[in-house]
Amino acid sequence: MPNNPIKSILIDDEPLALEVLKSHLVNFPRIEIVNTFSNAGDARYWLESNQVDVVFTDIQMPGITGLELVKNQYPAPHAVIFTTAHTNFAADAFEFEALDYLLKPISPERMEKAIKRLEEYISIKRGNNDDVSVKPDFVFVKVDGQHQKIAYNDILFVEAFADYVKIWISNEKRIVTLQTMRNMETALPAERFVRIHRSYIVSKSHIEAIQNNAVVIGQKQLPIGKNYKELVQSIVNNAKLN
Repeated sequence: MPNNPIKSILIDDEPLALEVLKSHLVNFPRIEIVNTFSNAGDARYWLESNQVDVVFTDIQMPGITGLELVKNQYPAPHAVIFTTAHTNFAADAFEFEALDYLLKPISPERMEKAIKRLEEYISIKRGNNDDVSVKPDFVFVKVDGQHQKIAYNDILFVEAFADYVKIWISNEKRIVTLQTMRNMETALPAERFVRIHRSYIVSKSHIEAIQNNAVVIGQKQLPIGKNYKELVQSIVNNAKLN
């Protein structure tokens, strides 16, 4: 149901920061705070036997950092929203598909924007929007109020675009739909598509060349993320001639 609670945990080594975060979240009735932690190690142990919809975590903490926690669990079954006073970790955070990155002190307006993004993500994940429907050789995506059929063979690559994705079916033509990259990665068959970057999923059959740091498809050179290089290299190793 759309109003089902969104279960969360909060992680921060500063007690005051936890209280401030709680004071923000109390304004959003759907957010249920299941537990709070003063360090990422205890949170990681707890998550091994418990499930939530979202983890709000600081980054710089004694022992295990918030980034290390997320990296250890990647890809996680829950959303991650970072809360930090530092701007320099944003690129790493989004490399692991953080849903949002909130800079302290967090304004009410910025928190509201993050919660709206979270609710949209949860809605899609729980199937309320049904924006992607998978069939044997094609996929339906929701575009302008209708479900458009796209054959797997026609898809060159999928590109993240804020809260949307662009599904490229030629060098010039693309279909834009409200969807997450994580859902697209789940929907598309792994034997035909591969994630090469937090912002790109490519069709294996349409790859024309693989360079050190890029995949070439048509006129496009798509970057290979540092966390996906081994996976891309395995495609080469499995198909190359000795």
